Amino acid sequence: MNANHHETNGPSRIQQITLRGPAELADALPFVLGFHPTDSVVLVALHGERGRFGGRVRLGIPSSPGEWESTADHLAECLVEGDTRGGTRPDGIVVFLCQDPAPGETGRRVMERLRPFAQRLRTACGALDIPVYEALCISDGLYFSYCCPDSRCCPPDGTPLALSGTSVMAAAATYAGVQVRGSLRDMENRFKPSAGPREEPQRAALDETAAAIVPRILEDAEGKGREEIRETTIRLAREILRRFANPKRRTGPTGAKDEPSPTGAVTVGKAAGSTAERDRADDALIGTDEAAALILGLQDRVTRDRAAEWMEGWEGTAALRLWRVLARRCVTPYQEHAAAPLTLAGWTAWSTGDEPTARVALGLALDADPEYVFARLLHQACNEGLDPESLRSCLRTERDSRAVPEEVVPSPTPRVRMRTDRPQGTGQALRKPGRQTGGERRPTAGVRPSGPAAGRPGSGAPRPGGPRGSRSGR
Repeated sequence: MNANHHETNGPSRIQQITLRGPAELADALPFVLGFHPTDSVVLVALHGERGRFGGRVRLGIPSSPGEWESTADHLAECLVEGDTRGGTRPDGIVVFLCQDPAPGETGRRVMERLRPFAQRLRTACGALDIPVYEALCISDGLYFSYCCPDSRCCPPDGTPLALSGTSVMAAAATYAGVQVRGSLRDMENRFKPSAGPREEPQRAALDETAAAIVPRILEDAEGKGREEIRETTIRLAREILRRFANPKRRTGPTGAKDEPSPTGAVTVGKAAGSTAERDRADDALIGTDEAAALILGLQDRVTRDRAAEWMEGWEGTAALRLWRVLARRCVTPYQEHAAAPLTLAGWTAWSTGDEPTARVALGLALDADPEYVFARLLHQACNEGLDPESLRSCLRTERDSRAVPEEVVPSPTPRVRMRTDRPQGTGQALRKPGRQTGGERRPTAGVRPSGPAAGRPGSGAPRPGGPRGSRSGR
């Protein structure tokens, strides 16, 4: 992600862990965020005499030093305001600067190059009457302290990071079920097109499909063409969801036979555990013409919001994989079209409890189209720690209302309900988790044990979805 869309989130789910010194702070950072933050500046709020972790904010490090001053002020204000809204003003802040060396550059050189940015961050926090207790640079497997003058514990050439999984924080995170999903760069790459032999056929398919679909949408005064495209898109998406959940034996990208696993995931040969191999197997399940039809069909707001109803149970698992594939198929010059599948991926990940993936996907959606309203609303709600259940409830209501037989509510002519008078995403405000009962925030967004999405994928088609989302209305 870039420096335009910062991420904030609430207190960590790991409680009662005492961190002693810069080494354990550096080791704790991936567990606090859920991933290794490549090319990022992270601020973490501390509360009380014992320095309990509070909110945190992450942003891509601006490439131009001229932006460092305004970025530092913005980050400090966002962190303090966010934590204060949560009820308590921070008593201190820890700063992390994470960046890999450029070719021919050392970790120490990175640290020195970023020193003015670290100093500006300390000044910005101090201007808000909040001290920075520690500022660390993490680069090339080393950490450096900008605050500790003692070379015995913080030598100028850096200190190696602890081996993965050997620290007290790693043990506590494993016990609490907290996952570190690799590096931020790796997570982003799962949503981005990779140049290869399939790029040109996909571009040609998008061109051809756009030439066939767009005139039907724009030139049909009565809206019949648009409605036909909506139904065709949803029908195709349902078919592919079933394909993901119950894959047939077919030859995978490596020539091995794809085998359906008990959870519905496709495994390819002996490389079943590889994320890259699983993504390639998913890519093989969707043809270029199918991907083009779905990408262009999802630019319609109503179609996109109906697809958002596949958000839990086996539907949510299969939908997240589908949205990833579609985002990877948005090749040049269709990058802006990725905002719709990326937003759906972010929503599905958030709804199923995977907040780190949700933030990555929603940030990339805003990179693709900064004015994409649905992505902006979801990004803000996720960052503020709201409970997705309110939005899930709205989408279930929309889905169930369409399932009512026509004879119950007679109408002289069949019509599709259009929502033009509401903002994106939800008909009711999202609420803070636990607010009505006074309880603490739930660790994950749970999946309901029953309901339309709880059945086996082979037992029926995914229920259709609900309204709102086009390139015009977002």
